[in-house]
Amino acid sequence: MKKLISETKLYIVIVLAALSVVTWGFVVGSLPVSRDKKPVRVMITQGASARVIANTLYQSGLIRSPLIFLLTSKIGGVSERLKPGVYEMSRSMNVPEIVRSLVEGNTLESWVTIPEGKTLREIADILDAKQLATPDTFLGLAISQGDTFTAYSLPLDGNLEGYLFPDTYLIERGTSADSIIKMMLDTFEKKVVKKHRDEIERVIQDKFGLGEEGFDVGLRKILIIASIIEREAKIPSDREKISAVIWNRLAKKMRLEIDATVTYRLGESRANKPRIYYRDLENGSLYNTYRQTGLPPAPICNPGSASIVAALRPAQISSLYYVAKSDGSHVFSQTLEQHNAAKKAIKEGAM
Repeated sequence: MKKLISETKLYIVIVLAALSVVTWGFVVGSLPVSRDKKPVRVMITQGASARVIANTLYQSGLIRSPLIFLLTSKIGGVSERLKPGVYEMSRSMNVPEIVRSLVEGNTLESWVTIPEGKTLREIADILDAKQLATPDTFLGLAISQGDTFTAYSLPLDGNLEGYLFPDTYLIERGTSADSIIKMMLDTFEKKVVKKHRDEIERVIQDKFGLGEEGFDVGLRKILIIASIIEREAKIPSDREKISAVIWNRLAKKMRLEIDATVTYRLGESRANKPRIYYRDLENGSLYNTYRQTGLPPAPICNPGSASIVAALRPAQISSLYYVAKSDGSHVFSQTLEQHNAAKKAIKEGAM
């Protein structure tokens, strides 16, 4: 019995000693690396896990141990709430302070993702949520002062809908709205104009009879088509087919009759209206393709690369109609009779 008690005491002593070592290690590992208050800039990339962030901080000399950082963020329940961006920290900060800064997102620069198909209004909302630009200032520039950005292939009416390229941007706090717009236009110039210029020139020559002097006008027409594709296509494989329908109807001088354009309002529209009613079709907007022949006057969103390429490379089909199924895909038809039959089949659940 005495032996059992002695062994139990020894086990307790060992456990307490181990806990003391762990606790001591945790405390020491959480301490500042030094007393040096000199600012250290560190970039936390978009989508970085807590483990990657821990290694980044360790390599920057801001923490003593990646493991202690991971344990601290895990115990605090914040390992999934560490925000990306560019931070200014110092080696005099302890681990809890660094974790708190990452959770609060006290960044000098923030990563901002602009998804494909967002309107100017939606981009303004995103920048506002990140506290990077006020909507009124941003929209004031993007809607009517685009012609002041003279270094780019832009329309003369100042409307930049369609030209602010969807991408992920690292934006410094305090950056002006016009600098943010320039950043997006630079990306558009690089990823669209320079990359696809030869193909754009060929298409606008073949389809619109425009030469080099008409490049800006032709580019806008391509972007209008791409923006419609972006808003209409719910699955990637439909993009080229929707493009073909648009081009085919334009060639036959048919009204496009595309729902996504009907209720669009420059500077106001966000997501597509989920359902279009007959009364919507009666509005006199130039974007109402049920009443107006040809393309709308400008893009209805800012399309991504895939939709721009689809506008340039339509599918080789002769379809003139399409209708959406419940899963978001579309049925394409050559004749109105086939189109009406497809709509009926979808309504009855046969398709």
